[in-house]
Amino acid sequence: MQRDQADQRNPSRRAVVGGAALAGLTSLTALNTGNATAASRSGAGASADAPWTPVPLPQQVAVTEYQIPVAGGGSLWAWDTGGDGQPVILLHPGSGSGESWPYQQPVFSGAGFRVIGYSRRGAYGSVAGTRTESDTASGDLNTLADHLGLDRFHLSGSAAGGYVAVDYALSYGDRLYGLTVSSSKMGVTDAEYAELEQLLLPDPWDDMPVDFKELGPSYRGGDRDGVAAWLEINARARTADAFPQSLAHTTTWALLETLTMPVQLLVGDGDLYSPPSLMRLNAQHIQDVEFHVIRESGHNPHWEQSVQWNRLMVNFLRWSGRSR
Repeated sequence: MQRDQADQRNPSRRAVVGGAALAGLTSLTALNTGNATAASRSGAGASADAPWTPVPLPQQVAVTEYQIPVAGGGSLWAWDTGGDGQPVILLHPGSGSGESWPYQQPVFSGAGFRVIGYSRRGAYGSVAGTRTESDTASGDLNTLADHLGLDRFHLSGSAAGGYVAVDYALSYGDRLYGLTVSSSKMGVTDAEYAELEQLLLPDPWDDMPVDFKELGPSYRGGDRDGVAAWLEINARARTADAFPQSLAHTTTWALLETLTMPVQLLVGDGDLYSPPSLMRLNAQHIQDVEFHVIRESGHNPHWEQSVQWNRLMVNFLRWSGRSR
């Protein structure tokens, strides 16, 4: 059923996980850095100075929803498009939840993948459970993968979800076709990196509005309806029982160097949290890496510039899952 643009701009939980449509897929030129040895797999893209226009939220494909039990009395709200394609799990930013992927769900499904999103403990639709008895965030993800019967899958983590994605890759790398981390500090704790982080953020940072911190100026000025829809998801993203969840590893550059699966790093050119300069430092410590800067985007390029982000993702998913 077709919906008008106003309805698509204000997705309810059902709107985010129900319906059917597919956005077009073309390709972009890859920007490779660090130790990347692979040739560009992204093809030719639009001119860098070509204007972009707001993208309405597409209708979603039908999904099955779950409440997946995890240690300590918690449960994870998850949705799954199903199908025979290779699975891809999407890990949401700290400012979002399993609702954060309406631009990706129909596109990845239409490209032939089984798409899975979920809310981590204390995020929308999930139950945090008891902190003292809870598993690590990557342990919860492994429980979810087992519950859904996944042998191997693609993993993509954005922002805070990138911390969990890296931790999972360090713990259970043999289950992954490939890893994408988007606009994330990746949990890196090296002193040099931590010092640079602090230099980049002004003292009143925590007092600034969330949309200023997380969405780039081009998007805030160019898609007011999209900002409103993002803020709606953000407003209901955290539950009253939320707590900080631990990771299995203290991530360092030395640990990043042990990753052997293909890795893709994506970042918005206007990201204030984890700008391209910081993510390039991490790219230099990954064996098999592709690095891409997404223009006119802040900390949420999967939302702000979904066409660019999706093109890069689908190309990487197809390549990393080939003959593996």
